[in-house]
Amino acid sequence: MNTRRRSVLAALFLLFLVFPVSAEWPGAEPVDLDAVYRIKDEGLSPQRSKVMEIESYLTDVYGPRLTGSPNAKEAADWAMKTMRDWGIANVHLETWQFGRGWQNQRFVASAVTPRAYPLIAYPKAWTPGTNGPVTAEAILADVQSEKDFETWRGKLRGKFVLTTAMRVVDAHFTAPAHRYTDAELVDLSKQPASSGARGRGPAFQAMQEFMQKRAQFFADEGVAALIDPSPRGDGGTVFVQAPPGVSRDPGRPLQPPQVVMAIEHYGRIARTLEKKIPVTLQLDIDNRFYDADQSAFNIVGEIPGTDKADEIVMLGAHFDSWHSGTGATDNAAGSAVMLEALRILKQGGLPLRRTVRIGLWTGEEQGLLGSKAYVKEHFGDPQTMQLRPEHGRLSGYFNVDNGTGTIRGVYLQGNEAVAPIFESWMEPFKNLGMTTLTIRNTGGTDHLSYDAVGLPGFQFIQDEIEYDTRTHHSNMDVYERVQPDDMMHNAVIVASFVYDAANRNEKLPRKPLPKPSSSGRGTTSQ
Repeated sequence: MNTRRRSVLAALFLLFLVFPVSAEWPGAEPVDLDAVYRIKDEGLSPQRSKVMEIESYLTDVYGPRLTGSPNAKEAADWAMKTMRDWGIANVHLETWQFGRGWQNQRFVASAVTPRAYPLIAYPKAWTPGTNGPVTAEAILADVQSEKDFETWRGKLRGKFVLTTAMRVVDAHFTAPAHRYTDAELVDLSKQPASSGARGRGPAFQAMQEFMQKRAQFFADEGVAALIDPSPRGDGGTVFVQAPPGVSRDPGRPLQPPQVVMAIEHYGRIARTLEKKIPVTLQLDIDNRFYDADQSAFNIVGEIPGTDKADEIVMLGAHFDSWHSGTGATDNAAGSAVMLEALRILKQGGLPLRRTVRIGLWTGEEQGLLGSKAYVKEHFGDPQTMQLRPEHGRLSGYFNVDNGTGTIRGVYLQGNEAVAPIFESWMEPFKNLGMTTLTIRNTGGTDHLSYDAVGLPGFQFIQDEIEYDTRTHHSNMDVYERVQPDDMMHNAVIVASFVYDAANRNEKLPRKPLPKPSSSGRGTTSQ
C-alpha cells in the first residue's frame, strides 16, 4: 500500500470517528440527525402533515374556546378522541375550579336613526345580554374620573352609553405583518441592562378599581348597555376581552350589558352626536351563563418512555381563547403545533427514553389558571415551595403561544446552563431560520407556571407576523391569518427538541429554586 493511499484511508477513518454512522451532530451535545431527518420528512410534507387540519377543527368547527363554554368542552372531546386514534396513552382531563361559564349565542347591532346601517361590534365576556332586541337613544358620557359621576347622574337610564371620546385613527403606510430581521434577532439575544421584575403597579390597580366603580355607577343608573370603541386596531378589527372586575361567581351582581365596537362605526356615531343630532341604535344580545358545572380542565396525554419512563418531558400550549374570533393564532396555533409534534413522534415510531406528556391548558386568558393548577397538583406550590415527587422527575417543559409565526429561537428564561445544549439542538434548524438564543425572560404564558417552582420552562421566540397588530384577542383571530409553512416548521422543531430532551442522558439543567412567593410569579395574559 503506497503512502498516498494510507493517508487517504487514515483521513477516512478520522472522518468516521468525527461523523459516526449514528449521524450525530459534531458538537458538545449530541444530536441524532437520523431522527431529525425522519421528523422533518413527516412534518414538512404537505401530504402527511396534519397541523392545519388540526387547526381547522379547533377554529372552524369548535372555535371560539372560551374557558367554561360549551365550545371549549366540545373541542376538548375532539382533541382527546384524536389523540386516542393516534395511539396516545393515558388521555384524560384533569379538572380544577374556575367559576361560571359564558358563551354568546347571538349578537346583532345596527343604527336605526338618523340613518340605518349595520354595526361591527362584539359583546364582552361574562356580561349579560339584552333579553331580546332593545332600541334606545345613544349618548356619549365620557366618564374618566369619579367626579364625572355627578355630571351624568340621572341622565343615562335606558340609554346606550358611549363611554369615551373618539381616539385618533392613523393611516397605514406599511404592512402590519412583520418577521424579525437579523439585526433584531441579534439585539434580542443580548441580555437587557436590567432584569428587574416588571409588575402592574399602583397606577394600574387604581385604574382597575376605578373601572369597577364606573361599571357599578352605570349599573345603578340603569343604562341599556355600554359601548366602548376598540382600544386599538381599525379596518373593522375589534379587540375584545372581558371588562375589568367582572365576576365568574354566580352570587355576585352582574355588570351591565357591554360591547366593543369597531372604531370607524363608533366614530360615526360619536361625531353625529357632537352635532346635536340624535342617534338611535338597536342591539340584540343573547349571552348565556353556565353555572351547573363550574370546573375547567386541562387535557393530558402521553407517549410512554422506555428505560427512563419514570422521568417526564412536557410540551404544551393553552387551549382556550377569547370569543370574538375563533382563537386561531391565540392559541389554536400553539395547541395544533403541540398535537402535531406529538403525532410526529408517535407516527415515526421514534424511541423515547423518557415519557413525553402533553398538557393543553384552559384558563390561560384569565391568568394562567390551568397550568398553575396543574403545576401545583403535580410539581409544587409556588407560594410555599413545598415540592411534590414529580418535581424531581421532570426534565423540562416547552411552550408555544406567540401566534402563527415561525420559531426563530428560544427564550432561556435566565437558564445559562441550558444554552450550549439548545445551541446544538438548533443547528439542524438554522436552515429554517432558527438562529437565536436569548437569556431574557418572556412573560404572559404558561411556561411561567413551571418557572415559578424552579422547573425548566421555555417559550420559543416566534416571528410576530400580525399578532399584536391584528389577531391577538380580536375578531380577526381566524384560520385565514395562520401561515401553514410556519406551522409545519414549528411542529418539527418542537418534536425535535422534545425528542432530544427525552433521550439525553441527563435531565435539563435547572436554575436555583426560587423563594416562596405569594403571587406565584405568574403574570396574566389579559
